Amino acid sequence: PPVRAMVDEAEVDEFRRALEALVVWPYAQIGKVAAVMKAQKSGRILIVSSAAPLTGIPNYSMYAIARGAANAMVPTLSKELARWNIPVNAIAANYIKNPDYFPPELLANQDAVAKMLKNIPLGRLGEPEEVAELVALFAGGRCGFVTGHVIPIAGGWA
Repeated sequence: PPVRAMVDEAEVDEFRRALEALVVWPYAQIGKVAAVMKAQKSGRILIVSSAAPLTGIPNYSMYAIARGAANAMVPTLSKELARWNIPVNAIAANYIKNPDYFPPELLANQDAVAKMLKNIPLGRLGEPEEVAELVALFAGGRCGFVTGHVIPIAGGWA
């Protein structure tokens, strides 16, 4: 889970770790698969990211900034790889049921859940299967003409 810290209290080393995990590592992996996809003149690149940088989350600047950098890869890489028929998109998820972000003890606290749901226009947490359906749509080749987009799946929050 992201580290909670205000910018003036954040540890720079923790920020470097976030950048390494959420930007550098995915960029390196995309470079490896892009070489194979270019040779076959097709493929799909889909980054599963976060909607946090689209709206901002106070006290989670390290996470939101790193995810924002990952999201920024999408329009550039989509243009870079388009001539090889390789669409590049991202799914920016937030408020999806996940025990790392929403542990059972948090979901059992009705006051905490009610407060959280006030932020989500659809009034509920998303299901992991809803993200999987969006991944399948893009990975399955039915959206080959869509490229360069960061698509939020966050119940209207972003």
